[in-house]
Amino acid sequence: MHPGASDMAATVLIVEDSPSVRRLIEVSVRPLGLRVLSAEDGIVGLATARAEVPDVILLDIGLPGIDGWEVLRELRGDKATADIGIIIVTAHAQPEVAAAAERRGADGFITKPFRPGHLREEIQALLDQSAKFPRTG
Repeated sequence: MHPGASDMAATVLIVEDSPSVRRLIEVSVRPLGLRVLSAEDGIVGLATARAEVPDVILLDIGLPGIDGWEVLRELRGDKATADIGIIIVTAHAQPEVAAAAERRGADGFITKPFRPGHLREEIQALLDQSAKFPRTG
């Protein structure tokens, strides 16, 4: 959790262009008790991430406006958002896509369709890790 946020629920931002998948992710993360924000494209996702500085972002790659790779690059390049935990959630299941996500600075990679329990585990692990070991420059 970010400094000063200890009394508040952690926040997750879902950046996903498909309304049905966005809703499925929202329902899947609800049991974690997180504050949930959502964005339907890369431009809104980037703006929301900069304005809200969520604890975790669930980021699709194939987004209108600017794609998830560009959103990831922009977030990692900005001091204000560089420490946000980012999990790529995509239908692109190829090993090279997962490797590219890691190389570009993603903290996790989940393929669609996903199991809700697995998604929650990945988010919780990232929240637990960031509370103990904040990312440093």
